Amino acid sequence: MLPTYVNIKPLANHLFIEQIEAETMTKSGIYIPESAENKPTTGKVVAVGEGKINEKGERTPMSVKIGDTVLYKKYGLSEVEIDGKKYMVGDEDDILAVLE
Repeated sequence: MLPTYVNIKPLANHLFIEQIEAETMTKSGIYIPESAENKPTTGKVVAVGEGKINEKGERTPMSVKIGDTVLYKKYGLSEVEIDGKKYMVGDEDDILAVLE
């Protein structure tokens, strides 16, 4: 059993994303069964690293921050569970866009 974590602190350019679940009904009221749903690709950033070190030895700051709603790659991120909650973990390069 994993220990209880108070804070998540990703390293370098890693980040943790809490998934925003896909809609189960269309705007017109049609029910979407689970078997037809796509894996969610939007989520809220809950933790970010400090950024990676570039060739000059300087830290490049992250372009996303905690609280941003983002669109991320469908594949390539890792799913982890901490204290019963599921998160997607990846690199800043896995983020496609910040949704405003």
